[in-house]
Amino acid sequence: MNILLISRCPPYPLHHGDRLIPFHIARELAGQRHLIHLVAFYQQPEDLADLPRYKKLFSHVDLIREPRRSRRNYLQRMRSEDRRFPTCAEESWSPDMWHTIEALVRDRAFDVAHVFGGIQVYEYAHLVQQLPNIIAPYESYSLWLERAINEETSWLARWPKQMQHRIAASYESWMFESYDRVVVLTDHDARALKELNPNTPLIEIPNGVDIEYFVPSGYEPDEPTLLFIGNYDYEPNLDAALRLVRDIFPPIKQAVPKARLYLVGGSPPPELQAYASDDIDVTGRVPDVRTYFEYSVIFISPLRLGAGIKNKILEAMAMQTPVVATPLSCDGIPVMHGHHVLLGESDDELVDHVLTLLKDSTLRREIAINGRRLIIKQFTWKRVANSYLRLYQQVIKERRDRAMVGLL
Repeated sequence: MNILLISRCPPYPLHHGDRLIPFHIARELAGQRHLIHLVAFYQQPEDLADLPRYKKLFSHVDLIREPRRSRRNYLQRMRSEDRRFPTCAEESWSPDMWHTIEALVRDRAFDVAHVFGGIQVYEYAHLVQQLPNIIAPYESYSLWLERAINEETSWLARWPKQMQHRIAASYESWMFESYDRVVVLTDHDARALKELNPNTPLIEIPNGVDIEYFVPSGYEPDEPTLLFIGNYDYEPNLDAALRLVRDIFPPIKQAVPKARLYLVGGSPPPELQAYASDDIDVTGRVPDVRTYFEYSVIFISPLRLGAGIKNKILEAMAMQTPVVATPLSCDGIPVMHGHHVLLGESDDELVDHVLTLLKDSTLRREIAINGRRLIIKQFTWKRVANSYLRLYQQVIKERRDRAMVGLL
């Protein structure tokens, strides 16, 4: 199969969670000898330096600098129906991207177009409409904002998010209309988009995890160490980390004086670094997170913001690190409380679950084993890639069948 992949981002580096999907799908499908031509926006000059790390997965790669888009740009397009879907390069936000895709579709024979991203790339619907196509927006951004609004206690803090939510909900109500399928990660995201437009042709395909990379060694840590991982320039992760250090870890420390907490991940701001101490290690980004999974007794995820599947949960379960988490942290993962994870909503519930696991090594072991079994059964990248492959074949068949009906 010859696949045109139009992506909102390059497929590397992998510590950015949204890049896992294009990287691993390409790796799996290239291993099956499918050809993938990647056209992607890049955001930083360093993205160009990473090209050798993944170039071999693709038949060709075109990287184009992502343009800046202002709120005014979004509002202008939202308010004018005839401008929502550009029909030429001059109407698009990125004429360079438009010309690149236009030339590819004209000069090469692609079997299917896979558009990865939402508002950043939806506008190329006109260029790929002649091909069987899908768009994978990763998550519902309006759902993300709705949850953020619900957590705000200040009217001043809610107001800008409410403005953003109106824009996001408007776009998500119409921007997928020209695509054969819309792929999201969880049923919560699917329901949110369906409420905005019942005609959106949705399908759910989750993220995966590299089970050959995230393999537990069997090491048993002897210190009561907790772990949370995230990129802290992403608001939900920062909110969760601050919740941990302010409200959750102190009562755990009081009950278990030897308890320690690792906060691993890039871009910790000064307000988070201020909590670093002998008991709280704010590491910044590390070259290999597996060591921290191995050295931690419990992975704790007190997320209350966000949407989509959380890669950190998949990786913790793959590493057989027992998980204590909020239900939102496990969106899209069919976990059973007490079997795969321990789920809690409030600070007190999360503290109690951590203390229970610290005391009960048998329960920790059962949850660890059951978690990895679930990952192997349902969340391998091979399984995810094959789901996309079946979807490609389905939309290709539907286009072929419609063409045959048109000839009769």
